[in-house]
This record gives sequence, C-alpha cells and structure tokens, in this order.
Amino acid sequence: MKKILTILLFWAFSANVFAIDHPGAVKPGIHSEGFVLIENGQPAPIIVSFSDNKAVMHAVKDLQNDFMMVSGVKPQLCESVVSDRAIIVGSLESELIQSLVYKGVLDVTPLQGCNEKYLMTFVSNPMDGVCEALVIAGSDRRGTVYGIYELSEQIGVSPWYDWADVPVARHKDMTIARGTYTAGEPAVRYRGIFLNDEAPCLTGWVKHTYGTDYGDHRFYERVFELLLRLRANFIWPAMWSWAFYEDDPLNSRTADEMGIIVGTSHHEPMARNHQEWARRRSEYGVWDYASNQKVIDKFFREGIERAADTEDLITIGMRGDGDTAMGGKEGQDDKFVPDYDYMIRMMQKIFDNQRRIIKKATGRPASERPQVWALYKEVQTLYEKGLRVPDDVTILLSDDNWGDVRRLPNAAERERAGGWGMYYHVDYVGAPRNSKWLNITPVQNIWEQMQLTYSYGVDRLWVLNVGDLKPMEYPITLFLDMAWNPESFNISNLKDHTLDFCRQQFGPDHADEAARILNLYSKYNGRITPEMLDRHTYNLHTGEWKQVSDEYLKLEAEALRQYLTLPDNVKDAYFQLILFPVQAMANLYEMYYAQAMNHHLYACGDPAANQWADKVEACFARDKFLTDQYNNVMAGGKWKNMMIQKHIGYTIWNDTFPEDTLPEVYRIDSEDFADEFVFSPSNGYVSIEAPHVFSKSDSDEGRWTLIPDMGRTLGGVALMPYTVPVDGAALTYRMTLPSDVKNVRVYVATKST
Repeated sequence: MKKILTILLFWAFSANVFAIDHPGAVKPGIHSEGFVLIENGQPAPIIVSFSDNKAVMHAVKDLQNDFMMVSGVKPQLCESVVSDRAIIVGSLESELIQSLVYKGVLDVTPLQGCNEKYLMTFVSNPMDGVCEALVIAGSDRRGTVYGIYELSEQIGVSPWYDWADVPVARHKDMTIARGTYTAGEPAVRYRGIFLNDEAPCLTGWVKHTYGTDYGDHRFYERVFELLLRLRANFIWPAMWSWAFYEDDPLNSRTADEMGIIVGTSHHEPMARNHQEWARRRSEYGVWDYASNQKVIDKFFREGIERAADTEDLITIGMRGDGDTAMGGKEGQDDKFVPDYDYMIRMMQKIFDNQRRIIKKATGRPASERPQVWALYKEVQTLYEKGLRVPDDVTILLSDDNWGDVRRLPNAAERERAGGWGMYYHVDYVGAPRNSKWLNITPVQNIWEQMQLTYSYGVDRLWVLNVGDLKPMEYPITLFLDMAWNPESFNISNLKDHTLDFCRQQFGPDHADEAARILNLYSKYNGRITPEMLDRHTYNLHTGEWKQVSDEYLKLEAEALRQYLTLPDNVKDAYFQLILFPVQAMANLYEMYYAQAMNHHLYACGDPAANQWADKVEACFARDKFLTDQYNNVMAGGKWKNMMIQKHIGYTIWNDTFPEDTLPEVYRIDSEDFADEFVFSPSNGYVSIEAPHVFSKSDSDEGRWTLIPDMGRTLGGVALMPYTVPVDGAALTYRMTLPSDVKNVRVYVATKST
C-alpha cells in the first residue's frame, strides 16, 4: 500500500500543475469509493478501437504487459466486452472516443485544439455491457500514448523498469480514486535525446544483445518506448558508425509508427546520416559544396524524399566532413584560420538550395516542413557575423559542451516564428578531454541552466546528448521532466524531484538516503571529470587531496550500507543508478590520491612510498573488478559491454590509448629503506621516524629490516634474525641544530622485544 501511494506522489509532483482535479491514490486493495483496476489478480479489460493509430495500439499492448507484471494476468484487449468495469483508450479522432462523445458520456472539450494532451476520467454506462469505465483520451496519438503510460506508472511500472531493471511490485487487488486528470500540454514542442559517442559501450552492448553491428529496429523500439514513458517525442539517433535510416529500413518506420519524431544531428543535414556519405566517399567524392554541389544536392534530395511522409525534423545547413569546421584559409603562422566571409556566402547558398529541394521533394512550401539550424561551435560565429535563415526555421543554440549555455536570444530575436532550441550535453567527445564514462553533471546545474534557457523563450526544441544512454538515467529524467513543464521546478522543490525519482525506483523506505547520495555524487563528480582527474588535481600538502578523497570514501560507505539493507530484487537497480558510480569514482579518487602520496614520499626517500604504490595498483585492479560487476554480474549480465569505456590513461583530449593504463608509481628497494635523511628542529624539537635513518651498517650475519606499520606511526626497524651476533650493527640519525645548542635530550622509542 505504501509503495503505490508514494508513486502517486511522483505523479502529483511531475504533472499536477495542469491538473483539473486530482484523481486521488492508486493503491492496493478493494476500496468502495474507488474504481477497481485489479480484483483477485484479474485486471479490468482494455477496450480500444483496433483501427486506432498504431502508436496507440503499441502503447496499449505495453499497458497489457504492465498489468501482467503487476497482477500476474494479462488483461483482455478488445473492442467490446461485458464487464462491470473496463479501461477505454483512444485518440480524439478514434471511432471509439467519438462514439462516447456522441452518446454524451464524455466531454472532450479540454482536448480540442491541444497538442499531446490527455484526459483521464471516469464515465458510467459508456457502452452496452460496461457499467463503468476509466477513459484515457488524447488530443492526438502522442497525447493518448502519454495517458496510457501515465496509468502504467501509477500502477507501479517505472519508465526505467527495462533500462534500469527497476522491479515491479505484485498486487492482486488495486483501486484508483475517481476524478479527472490531465498533465496538460508540454511547454517545449520537441523534447528528446541524442545517442552519441556510442562506441565502444553502446555498440558493444548492441552487438552482444542483438548480434548486429548497428542499432536495428528491435533496439530502437526499446529506446522509443523509454522516451514515450518519459513523455519525450524526439531523437537524434546514434551516428558514429551507425546509419539509422540505412542500416535497418524498419528503424524509421518503427519511429513513425510509435510516434517518435526523428532528426539528424547538428552536422547531418537533410535527413541523411553521416555514415551514408562516409561509406561511399570514394564514390561520392569530397564533402565540399563548392566543388561537389551536384552530388551533394542529390544526396540531400534522396534524404528528403525518404522522410517526406514522416514527422521527421529536418536539419539544414552544413559543416565540414565528419563534424569539422567548413571552409577556411591558411594564416601566416600556418594555423587554420576560418574564412568567415566565404563560409557565410557558401552557407547562404546551401540554405537556398536546401529549401528548394525540400519544396520539390515534399510538394509543399519549405516553410510548411519544420526545419532546424544548429549554431554549434563555429557556426554560432556565423550567426553573430550576420548569417540568417528564414523566419520559419528553428535556430538551435548549444551549451559549451560542459553544461554552460553559450548564447540566448534577445527580445527581438525571440519573435522569430520558428523559435529557438537548445542542444545540451551530459556526454561529450572533444577538448580538453572526452567525458563519456559517468554522469558528471550536478542536478542543480541542469536545473539552473535549463530554467535560464526557458526563461529566454527557448521552447521549440530541447535535445540532450546522453552518450550511450546508460549511465545517464537521472539526468535524462530531470531534463525531460523540465522540458514538459519547466516552470514547475524551483529552488525550493528541486531536491523533491531527486527524492521522487528515488522513491519510484527504490521504494519509500529508501528514497531519502538514496536521493541524498545521488545528489552528493553528482555534486562531487561536477568538480572535475574523471577523465581530467590525475595526481596533480588537488593540493596534497594542504590536506585538500585527502579531504576530497575521504568525502568519496565516506559516500561509498554510506551507499554500500544502504545497498546491503535493500531487498534483493531492488539491488540491481540501485547498483547501476547509485552504488556503481559512487564506488567507481571513490576508487578513482583513492587511486590518484595514492599516486600523489607515492610520488611525494619517493621524492623524500621515504620507504612508505611503496605502500602507496601498492594502493595505486590495488585501486587500478578494483576499477576492473567494479566494471566487471556492472558488465557481467549485475542483472545477470544483461548490460554486458555497457561499461567498457576507457577512463584511466588520458594524455591528450581523446581516448585513443589502447586500454586503461596503470598510473606511474615509484618504489624504494626494501633493503635500502632509508638513507641520508637530515632533519631540522621545529618548536625546539626534532622528531624522526625510525625508518628515516641517515645511514646504517649491518652486522656480519644480521641485516636491518624495515617492519612497515609496526608501532604508532610509520614503522619499526630491527636487526634480523634475532639470534645472530649484533657486533658492528648501527643506525645513524642526523639533524641540524642551532649553533648555540650545547646539550640535547634524546628519547628512543623501542619495542620490548
């Protein structure tokens, strides 16, 4: 009872700004005041018009499976039924919903003229044989789909049930309070993600899971379902080595049938994937519009013709081959200098020709086909130097690849009919270092930058670069929830979102602590990316290095303690969402702190350097162990290869080194554990560790031996073996004393051996 009730509270947080009348709790048991969804293990039948949109039918079948996960029984799916209760689903234009309107039992006025909006309400005697029904009606196909998945969420199926292995609680009886509810319309028109930098992790996982070298429709169907459950509607598909349209023709059809709008990334114009050109570069020639316009125009035209009957959002413009700058000239210092005048002239020509191609291929004015132009990297400079696109084109701004928005429209610019979009990163490949391994974006930074973005009128397109999708589960959720209704988030309730996310995935008893840990690990990771971290990052001598390392170790201990208290069926979800990123980063910090200590002590000739070298090696081995747990043990190896990204060994911006590399350590020969130490007094004292000798001499048969960690501090020394004569054995300790000191008192601490 408690678990389902708290899931409802997430519903209230995420959407109730638009609520007409909150429907009340979905809870286990049969309650006389509520509508019975499940009774004695049997879910209410689902009534739908089989001729309704394919996106609706796809989601309805998912709802069937969701009820089966909750109750153990798949509900009947039919066009009519004799039953005391039923769930009726349909889009506004469906015959089924129209029949209810005609009969006068359903008022759909709040849906008319709306975008992606649904109503969830209850009606009596909706059709022959049905006494009462829960009706989910949508203003369009996506509105209906969102209403369907909203019900799934309320009965206890997390949007992340598949992609993060969140368990579904079983119930034989479940009731929902009667009322009318809607999440309203989305604030941002296009809301989605960009699968990017997908090798080796995502590509490796797909190869293992599906046996393909590319993401086919089976893979994308799972991605699209996740997006729709999160009330997203848009994707830039993976494009490093994959070609979404070409690899599997069913990819595009699956997206269209499920209701997902496909775009192509900022450097892939006219609904063409970069790989479609790269694979035929010898045939097509150079990717240069000035010298190869005819071939490129044909390439563009084929893309638009292929996407003509879809909702695909068309990217226009052009960058250089493989996401590089277009055009330029050699400067006097032999460095590449962009020729912006040339680039502006060429881009204007490209825009004009692309618009003509769109008009011809679609048979409609170009202004009627939504398009987007991305101001990414040097392209933003072209805009600032005066390059413009037609008013109906959406202009896509971007952050600086590290989570800081570069530019926003002024008051006059916000009047553009095509509006503005934002391309935001939680994954990035580029200088100064790649950021591909773990989430390094603090919760507060996403909120602060995206509310800033929305406050400047950027509401046409929000797309988030999520890399491999995993392990960016929480940033994806926060970003897409904000895209639906940015104004529902403020500084006073921001942490509530993290809390509600954890409540949904781990249950109410564990939500507070999990949310605290999730927030802190995101904060700590935001200090510096793991790829940039090394032994020089923090100050060793002031204690800063130890402080930050200890913070991670404390957080790891707290996360592990919570993990051990969880029910077994929740542990896989907790491991991937909380424990692994905390453990992996705590271990990485401990490794680089140990390396810093090793180098410092080695330079001092301190034999304790060897212990820190051992620690570096142990942490390096543990990193491999943790990633092996993620890839091969967690969830029975379901996510094999998803955590194989290299992250230890960067020397330049990218990850071209062959494998994770053990950081350099130094060792002092144990037989020469110390020599030539000279100490100076402080506050009238000289304090010397036993191993810090200036010189030593052994006996004929005995040798001075360092015993690490013997005693209170660094270690002890002893002449061994104990049974041999000690004649001639000596240790010398040297210190510098003030010239006026004539007498000293010496204390020697010994063990009683």
